[in-house]
Amino acid sequence: MIKIKKYAAIDIGSNAMRLLITNIVEQEGKEPQFNKSSLVRVPIRLGQDAFTVGEISEENIERMCDAMKAFNLLMKVHKVESYKAFATSAMREAYNGKEVVALIKKKADIKIEIIDGKKEAAIIASTDLHHLLKTDQTYLFVDVGGGSTEFTLFSNGKMINSRSFKAGTVRLLNDMVCDVVWEEIEKWIKTNTQEYDEVTLIGSGGNINKLFKMSGKIQEKPLSYIYMNSQYAFLNSLSYEQRISELGLNPDRADVIIPATRIYLNAMKWSGARNIYVPKIGLSDGIVKAMYYNKI
Repeated sequence: MIKIKKYAAIDIGSNAMRLLITNIVEQEGKEPQFNKSSLVRVPIRLGQDAFTVGEISEENIERMCDAMKAFNLLMKVHKVESYKAFATSAMREAYNGKEVVALIKKKADIKIEIIDGKKEAAIIASTDLHHLLKTDQTYLFVDVGGGSTEFTLFSNGKMINSRSFKAGTVRLLNDMVCDVVWEEIEKWIKTNTQEYDEVTLIGSGGNINKLFKMSGKIQEKPLSYIYMNSQYAFLNSLSYEQRISELGLNPDRADVIIPATRIYLNAMKWSGARNIYVPKIGLSDGIVKAMYYNKI
């Protein structure tokens, strides 16, 4: 007998907002299957407001309300039985973040929770990461967002340490990440990985997924440091317009993909990792799984 549950996750990031609707297939004696039913991504760059001016603009508040109304209707049509909506870095830092949350609840009837970097990292780590982690190896999990980057070290299948840094793609684009932050990241990575002979990176976030897609590799194969380095040089050699017209990148992806690649490259360099694996996971997948297993 098969039973299907429908859950949804809303991820309000600094570069875009996503609605993920998932079918959870339950069958006796088997592990539940999580099948993506629908994914909608809306490019509202909240970080541009939050990090430069300190508040979400009127225009973006209106766009958010419209997007949330649409998300609500989509969940209704899909007959979603349960959802969670989480906002990250941009909403954390905008001084009108709480007001925006209250307004969206009133206008779109969607309840949003603003979460910190630690909770964000924990939710992403509660995805299918354990299936990927070989128990005898060491991994540095790097999730690059618009406002922050989360680093989590796993060894022998266990989480060793985790830290969130205010170094995200939208911040880097606006030249808002000072050398001290880079130095802190370098120190954290080197200190936490020095006792391990070999470290492998696991990358998460829209930009690394795009880089992986562009590589044409099959899902289980990693991207090498050499490939990432040449890709970084190649992307830098093209203008913003060329990245859109020649590579088919979305306008809101064509600029942030460069600072994102820089973060992954630095993480590989400082940890000595030669390869980066790119599983299809993100905050929205983590939210659905954490909801299902009653972790949030």
